[in-house]
Amino acid sequence: MENNVLRWSLPFFLSLVLLSCAGGDDVVSTVGRMPAVFPDYIGVTIPSNMAPMNFVMEEPGTFRLVISDGSGSIRVRSGHGGLFDIPRRSWRRMVAHAAGGHLSFTVFRRDADGWSAYEPFNMTVAPEPADEYIAFRFIPPGYVAWKEMGLYQRCIENFRTSEIISNRRTGENCMNCHSFCMQNPDRMLFHVRAAHAGTVFLYDGKAEKVNTVTPETISALVYPSWHPGGRYVAFSNNDTRQAFFLNHPGRIEVYDNRSDVVVYDLYRNTIISCPELKSGDAFETFPTFSPRGDRLFFCSASAVEPVQNHFDEVRYSLCSIGFDASDGSFGSVVDTLVDAVGMGGSVSFPRVSPDGRFLVFTFHAYGNFSIWHHEADLYCLDLADGSVRPFSNANSDDTESYHSWSSNSRWMVFSSRRDDGLYTRPYLVYVDADGRDAKPFLLPQRNPRRYYDALEFSFNIPEFITDRVSLTGRRMAEAVKRDTVSGVRFEIK
Repeated sequence: MENNVLRWSLPFFLSLVLLSCAGGDDVVSTVGRMPAVFPDYIGVTIPSNMAPMNFVMEEPGTFRLVISDGSGSIRVRSGHGGLFDIPRRSWRRMVAHAAGGHLSFTVFRRDADGWSAYEPFNMTVAPEPADEYIAFRFIPPGYVAWKEMGLYQRCIENFRTSEIISNRRTGENCMNCHSFCMQNPDRMLFHVRAAHAGTVFLYDGKAEKVNTVTPETISALVYPSWHPGGRYVAFSNNDTRQAFFLNHPGRIEVYDNRSDVVVYDLYRNTIISCPELKSGDAFETFPTFSPRGDRLFFCSASAVEPVQNHFDEVRYSLCSIGFDASDGSFGSVVDTLVDAVGMGGSVSFPRVSPDGRFLVFTFHAYGNFSIWHHEADLYCLDLADGSVRPFSNANSDDTESYHSWSSNSRWMVFSSRRDDGLYTRPYLVYVDADGRDAKPFLLPQRNPRRYYDALEFSFNIPEFITDRVSLTGRRMAEAVKRDTVSGVRFEIK
């Protein structure tokens, strides 16, 4: 207890001294509570390469802020709307110095009698950084029609967001399902639908569009996952439908009428599958390779007919099958790792940490399109002992859905609707070596209240990447508009 008091009191009293030395009046009282701030950054864990954690006071007044790491401080005056715009250079030095420790934040409010101090709060600075960039799609939160959308990248070390490619260059078509090989920005893919339809692969310094429709497949290929070797990409193959509710807590249900899992061989222009992944009595979807590439994880549910009348009875379990990259063949045994029926729910979006220790998935009541399920949460499977548990800090009362790992296995970025129930926003969460999740935080912006209140797009499919995508949007657009590579073959192995 004494250590905890000392940990809080030393930076706090240092803050009082610094405020007086800065030319302000003496602190005459304490507020007796934490400040009301947006975003909620109180008690979060951040990477050591994070941009300044600017926040806004959610109450009127004149404020000052002192940030301390125990040996130095940063002093900031509140600006318009109660914004604390933290100087980037000072912040960068302090957060790097504090890696593995804490930063203390003390907010002061000016009253008629002088300055009063709120209770200080901490941010933990993890010793491990996160990957430098996050790639995502900006898309309006609609259901059927679209106009403007695009793929973008944000450097987490500052506030710069740049376009990868926008559909303004490609006839306002749909582009989706961007994916990267082991967080590598130079080996990626994305789909384009409607005009110029196809899948665009970026690899070996080139951009190539492929028509993935064959007589043996249900549709064009859908949800992707790169093999770590870079030659293969696993895809789902879906006949997807959607239905709108008239009297239901949700707005919409998206479901599969049929679905299979396949693997595409880039170098042979061949789609391969096996009887265990392509069957009429099961819906297979959301494939993802293990970091060693020797197993393919996927979600599988028993088929029901007609699905539109029984969509809330469909439960997807987490399964895996062996894969041999030397010849593109599959194992003969499917293992069930999470029996969703037994857990009373459904699994989607399995993602394995790059160190191979943990698999995080979205768990929700039924079906596979978790983004429209308010009850959707993130669960963690320990691949060492098979134990499954929900994240204790990352989950909220609203939707947690798509998620991806940083290359060092210590950070995840995930989409959440916790702020307003409609727009998905990117949250970052630290996951320690034992799979314990810290309190997550909303991706910082220079003025977070103004930015997020004005933004009319959702952050869709946030993906960590180690650097910026180097291929220009112009070259990607040229690839989109070129004729597709056709003649894709299909093999059952």
